[in-house]
Amino acid sequence: MIVSAVLGFVLLGLVLLLALVLPSVTSNTIPFGVRIPSRYAADPVITGQAHLYRRRVLICGGIIAAAGVISVAVTGQPLLLPLSVLVLVATWYGCFFLAHQEIRSAKLAGGWFEGLHQGIAVDTELRTNPPRFPWLWLAPAAVITASTAVIGILMYPSMPQTLAVHFGANGVPNRMEAKSVGAAFSLVFLQLGLTAFLAGIAAAIVRSRPDLDPARPMGSSRWARHYMTLGAKALLGLVAMIDLGLLGSSLLMWTGTVTRWAPLVIVIPVLASVAATVAVLARNNRDRSENGEDTGLTHRDDDRYWRGGLIYVNREDPALLVPRRFGIGWTLNFGNPRASMLLAGVVALIGLVLALRFGG
Repeated sequence: MIVSAVLGFVLLGLVLLLALVLPSVTSNTIPFGVRIPSRYAADPVITGQAHLYRRRVLICGGIIAAAGVISVAVTGQPLLLPLSVLVLVATWYGCFFLAHQEIRSAKLAGGWFEGLHQGIAVDTELRTNPPRFPWLWLAPAAVITASTAVIGILMYPSMPQTLAVHFGANGVPNRMEAKSVGAAFSLVFLQLGLTAFLAGIAAAIVRSRPDLDPARPMGSSRWARHYMTLGAKALLGLVAMIDLGLLGSSLLMWTGTVTRWAPLVIVIPVLASVAATVAVLARNNRDRSENGEDTGLTHRDDDRYWRGGLIYVNREDPALLVPRRFGIGWTLNFGNPRASMLLAGVVALIGLVLALRFGG
């Protein structure tokens, strides 16, 4: 219970920290998902909403954390803390949406785009000379997955006849199955699926459409290429750490080891890699370079394609992935038919995880 409670509080802290720092790492031309001209980046409405947003998130985060402590103390169920994380994420979006609406209303009322020359910038070399897929960064995940399979094959004859295929929050097995290839190698299959899926996402990232600044097309293009490559590397590093956690979990299952520290075997590598990935992407999420380039153009006002500042729907845009308006990384173009196929893959992967790890 203590281990699960500590992990729950760590996750709450990471989510709260991310919510607080995101306004600082998001481009100053899309505060809270609203497209604005760069000359309004320091407008009092925007700075005021940023302060108010952080205050709301901090207060709500404190209340939710306190409620989580009380719920665990009263019920003795540490799994209520992950539920508190979901509540915090929902509250986070509520605070974001309030700021989004205020800034958008101020932009429309003030006519911020009136009289400006709007434009778009396109890097045509992204088709003929896209960023290279970082194959070397895929090697760790492939090696860990292959090693897990080889170790499992060598250990299979000596494995217990009954395998602990799932551990509870206290580290005690709560689901047992008779030894079989399917049960013993369930996590290896999961490794294969996760590695292939996230490698596909990484490949899509390096071929995604960047949001180039028409005022600085050359400089923003160089930065976008760097950021896409960095994002793909971070994702492949993340899947390697997930595979490492699954290797540790497989060893517990194959040796019949029972310990209250079992949840840490998979959670620590995943949490550490998620924190590192977020830190690296957040640090590089904004193009802060200045090279004197200025075409006199400004971004076009494209808010109509963004639902609530977060969900992108544009049937005329062939891109599958586009940079997020608020936050780090990329999001799907839900106007692209391929997005539904990708979502189906996500649902299938989640279903596989539930079937393998939480099924009855």
